[in-house]
Amino acid sequence: MSIWRWADWIEPVAPEARISLGEGSTPLIRSQVIGPQAGLQNLFFKLESTNPTGSFKDRFAAAAISHMRAAGRSRCLATSSGNTGSAVAAYAAAAQLDCHIAVVETAPQGKLQQMMAYGANVFRVRGFGLDPALSVSTFQTLQRLGQQPDAALQISSYIYSAAGMTGVETISFELHAQQELPIEHVFCPAGGGGLCVAVARGFATLARVGERPQGPAVHCVQPEGNDTMAGPLRRGAAAAQEVTCTTRISGLQVPNINDGHLVVQECRPTGGTGHLVRDDRVWELQGQLARQEGIFTEPAGAVALAGALQAAQEGLVEASAPVVCLVTGSGFKDEEAVARMLDEADCPMIEENQLETVV
Repeated sequence: MSIWRWADWIEPVAPEARISLGEGSTPLIRSQVIGPQAGLQNLFFKLESTNPTGSFKDRFAAAAISHMRAAGRSRCLATSSGNTGSAVAAYAAAAQLDCHIAVVETAPQGKLQQMMAYGANVFRVRGFGLDPALSVSTFQTLQRLGQQPDAALQISSYIYSAAGMTGVETISFELHAQQELPIEHVFCPAGGGGLCVAVARGFATLARVGERPQGPAVHCVQPEGNDTMAGPLRRGAAAAQEVTCTTRISGLQVPNINDGHLVVQECRPTGGTGHLVRDDRVWELQGQLARQEGIFTEPAGAVALAGALQAAQEGLVEASAPVVCLVTGSGFKDEEAVARMLDEADCPMIEENQLETVV
């Protein structure tokens, strides 16, 4: 299966131009430990970490690269904090397109290696992803380069690559098809905000075609150190805000507004709000997901859970409400974060006659 099973509901592209690596159709599983311990009777995890390159960004890349093929473009330019780059590099390789990726200064080495393994030309830009003004300047340069006749710029954001982002909306279509109970809340981690917008728009499409009269509340969860949209959404502000990024959560280090204004405009009508969580709480829950649920995620994939548990403590989510947290990327994406999670744990070498003493 792939996102193209929903081709009638996303941005049209000719069948012969479509490319797929089997993205989508990711599992929706019930929490066995964390939810019940927190008093959430119906907590579910959508495991986007099982996509071909290990994150939900494969949905974006499948749609974006397919549209490039349909338009006859042969050179893909992209910018990424990690997962978008890996996804675009993989799908560009499958489509035999040249791929050039500008990554944020703090991108984990594991993600860079994955991009390079697919044959992409990858380079860091000093200060990119940390300094708002420099990040804007970088985007502007890439936009200019992406306007060349043979090229297209792919950034996983509606304001830059709307056609590609319609691929991400398929998350909502799948949730609707998979749900055991009518989902009341979906918690999304946010860097640039495109995922939140995609989930809200996906459920709006379901309502428009008569599949579902009303969608769930779509919540935006951000680290405290990158409060571009979660705070404004919660305060009732009309727009997002630029910040100086201080979070250490890889993949969510986006100090610019990007799709932030759209998040405020589209999540609020669903009944969703913004949630800000601490980095150390995210790291703690990354470990709990692995040890208590068997889910190996990068830190960004634990952010939605941090928001959901915080909302439950604040009384914003009823104990019986069906709640979905999006687990957006694999733990294999960020070796440094895994090392932090394991602390000083080691795998010792033992002799055969020691087995009975260590088991």
